Amino acid sequence: MTATPLPSDRTDLSRGALLLMAVACGVMVANLYYAQTLIDVIGPEIGMSAGVAGLITTLTQLGYGIGLFLVVPMADLFENRRIILISFSVTTLGCIAIATSNGPTTFLVASILTGVAATGAQVLIPLASHLAAPEKQGRVVGTVMSGLLFGIMLSRPIANFLAGSVGWRATFILSAVAMAIVAVALLIACPRRRPKGGMHYGEVLTSTFSQLVKHRVVRMRAFYQASMFAAFNLFWTAAPLALIHEFHLGHAGIGAFALAGAGGALVAPVAGWMADRRLTRPASLIGLAGLTVCFLLADWTVAAGSLIGFTIMAVLIDGAVQMSQITGQKLIFSLDPHARGRINAAYVTVMFLVGAMGSVIGSATYEAGGWSASALAGATIGGVATLVFLLFDRGASTPR
Repeated sequence: MTATPLPSDRTDLSRGALLLMAVACGVMVANLYYAQTLIDVIGPEIGMSAGVAGLITTLTQLGYGIGLFLVVPMADLFENRRIILISFSVTTLGCIAIATSNGPTTFLVASILTGVAATGAQVLIPLASHLAAPEKQGRVVGTVMSGLLFGIMLSRPIANFLAGSVGWRATFILSAVAMAIVAVALLIACPRRRPKGGMHYGEVLTSTFSQLVKHRVVRMRAFYQASMFAAFNLFWTAAPLALIHEFHLGHAGIGAFALAGAGGALVAPVAGWMADRRLTRPASLIGLAGLTVCFLLADWTVAAGSLIGFTIMAVLIDGAVQMSQITGQKLIFSLDPHARGRINAAYVTVMFLVGAMGSVIGSATYEAGGWSASALAGATIGGVATLVFLLFDRGASTPR
């Protein structure tokens, strides 16, 4: 039986507040990715060896994984806006600590702290769902998620541009300033939401992953989106290598390619519109099957030497991932309004941990067989997820 939000949970979420939430998600999650493209610049300046420099990305992502488990479930326990504002404050301090660090230890500790706090973005998403009327939930979640994807996609080219013009330290200072401005705006415009409560923090943590056992929909959607996220990470790990070796592009060209790929975020409102009209099953199939086909076409476009075609495939692959993500969150947020924080935490943690393997697969397959091997791996991931959907979904993607 589908639960609906209590009337007291709802408020009129203005368009301005909704766009602010989308921007907030974007500026917060972008902090996970700024350093990834600047490792070769940051490492030598703070005395970090090439081998240790790889920990910059790993530890930031590890911090985010820890935060998904420790921070996001608190949305079912404490007033949501307060959690979000604290997350913004800590992330801002983390950015300042990164910018002022003079040694590897300080930098890496600050990176972990920033990763943990950045999970406040995953509190914003279910909060937006709570505040939306049921018939608008899909579009609301889609809008907020489009901000998150724009943050991910734009972070790397922004970091490259700023590092080249004002230095990598200034990149994090500017991020801290942006975070502080958005935090003030959230303090003014973000509605409050106090959950029902009645549980201790330990009980909330314990019950987080029991949501996977309790709800088959959460298990199935977590599997689909983990597959999609793995393919997404695979693409954005291997595609820059293809751009360098097959199209002979430099950092500026790769940045422009990433900017174009961010256009896939525009699919999010469409996915939300479909979800609100109970078209979640066809939307899911479009996302899963579309990803598979686009990887195969991406292989063909690179072999044909078509940079325009490859760019179009990047947009469509990102759009397919968004289609699946928005559809999945619409479905899982309809299960239990009092457990949305825990459900989202379990869902996103599985997606994140499994999806992170995509980067490894992307590097390994490109090393083994070039872009064709990576594209085939991405198509295989999408194909397996599509097959599971067709054979075993059994109504898990149908609204109730």
